[in-house]
Formats: sequence, C-alpha cells, structure tokens
Amino acid sequence: MNQTQPQTDYASLSGASTGTPAPYREKLLTIKTPVTVVLAEKKETLRNILSLVPGSMLTFDTHCDHPLELSVGGHVIANGETVKIGDKFGIRIRQVGVEKPE
Repeated sequence: MNQTQPQTDYASLSGASTGTPAPYREKLLTIKTPVTVVLAEKKETLRNILSLVPGSMLTFDTHCDHPLELSVGGHVIANGETVKIGDKFGIRIRQVGVEKPE
C-alpha cells in the first residue's frame, strides 16, 4: 500500500516566509545534528566480520551508479552522487524529500 507523506515546508521552518525568524527559531536553526551518507548496506555474520583483516574486501549488492542517500536523524532527506571536492569526499544533491522504499 502506498501512502503519501505530508510535505514539510522547509522555507517556513527557516523563517523565509515570515521575513525575520523569531529568536527561538534562529537559535533552533544553529543546532548541529549528525548527517549520514549511505553508500550501501548489508547484513553479515559475526564470523565474517571477525575474520576481516587489512586487505579484506566486502561486496555489496548496490550498483555503483545507484544514488547515495543523505540521512538526518535516521531519516532519508535527499539523494545524490559522489563527488570529489579537493582531497575530500562529498555528495552532489540530486533530489530532496525522497521517500525510502519499504
């Protein structure tokens, strides 16, 4: 069964639609939260995990062209693709507000 989720108006949360954000809203928007980029996931036995040594390789079923998932608070909020920014790893956002398939 496909149920649609209500869309969040992120502009109103940031105060963009009301001009200047209220002081509490401004303070709230400065809170830092963990952001996670998921390349792939799989379940593996503890036996296999404990047998890992330097040079070991794990194979995942996710295709290398599959988009990465950007999660905040355990919720997927966007997807994108891998990019190299200088000598760092990054993600180019391609879609915001994606729903994770059940």
